[in-house]
Parts: sequence; C-alpha cells; structure tokens
Amino acid sequence: MGNREALLAGAKRCIVEKGYAHTTARDIVAASGTNLASIGYHFGSKDALLDAAILDSFDDWDADIEAALHDHQRGTAPDRLAAFIDVLIGKVRTDRALVAASLQWVAQVEFSEAVRGELAQAYARARRGFAAMLLGVPEEDVDADEARRVGSLGLALVNGVVLQVLVDADHAPSGQDLAAAVRAVAAAGDR
Repeated sequence: MGNREALLAGAKRCIVEKGYAHTTARDIVAASGTNLASIGYHFGSKDALLDAAILDSFDDWDADIEAALHDHQRGTAPDRLAAFIDVLIGKVRTDRALVAASLQWVAQVEFSEAVRGELAQAYARARRGFAAMLLGVPEEDVDADEARRVGSLGLALVNGVVLQVLVDADHAPSGQDLAAAVRAVAAAGDR
C-alpha cells in the first residue's frame, strides 16, 4: 500500500474513532504510518484528505445497496424504496460513527466551498440514481427534470431517515413503514 492509500485508510479510521471535527493531521499520520508532509503532497491539506475519506467511505456501501436493489428490481417503486431504506438503516446502525462524522462534514458546507462543491456533485449523481430506482428505469432514461424532482424526494427521505436513526433508532421508520406511507399518500390522491 502506498502513502496515498495509507493516508486514506488512516483518515477513515480516525474519522470513525474521533469524528470528522476532532481528527488532527497528527492523528492521521499516526494511524497511517506516514508523515505530515505526505498529507500535503497527496491531498493538499488535512481537510481535503478528510473530505476524500468521507466520500470514499460511502462508496464502500455501494455494493450492498446495489445487491439489495437488484433483489427488488421487479417490485413496485415502494418495494424498491423499502429495500433501499432497509439497507441504509442497516448501514447507519453498523457504521453509526461514520455516519455521525459525515454529518459533521456536511455541516462544513457553510464554511467550505470545497465541501459544498463535493456534496453538490454527490447529490447531483444521487438524484439521477434515486430517480432511476424509484421509477424503475435505467439511469440514462431519466431526464434532468425527473432527476431533480424524483431524485430530490429520494434524497430527502434518505437524509431524514438517517437523522431519525441516529437520534432515536427505536422509533425511526423502517423501509416498509415508508413504503406503506408512500402507498397511503398515493391512494389518497387529490382528496
């Protein structure tokens, strides 16, 4: 493993152990077995390294989420939503410290153009993916307006569920709860 990979792995460990806001460059160096100069050489700054570590950590979830969606690809939109949310809830429960650290990272959007830009790009990609999942179509068939509207609904549900699980996991909705709510709202129509 090269220094870049070691730094990224060390930063991920530190984020989980200390949180985003409390991780220092010295913590990362100690966890990675590298030196302070290597942070600047490979990432430019400690903050850029931590940003990369947060984003990379969530990329690690993709395989589990894809597998859950693959198992439910023929179901209804609420079924696909339920499968996705249930996998997400499982990840939040098992990776609680990482998720909490990511919220510390998200809170930096007001103070960091880099974080705001990274998150905006991640949201843009996620909107198209959520829309495709909920509509049951390939991503390339989702137009920009569908991605914005339907994908934003997916993001709102994800962000809300993550917060509810972190704050009060025993009373947070399950994927089936949300699927039932979507069905109830759709059934209510325009009353």
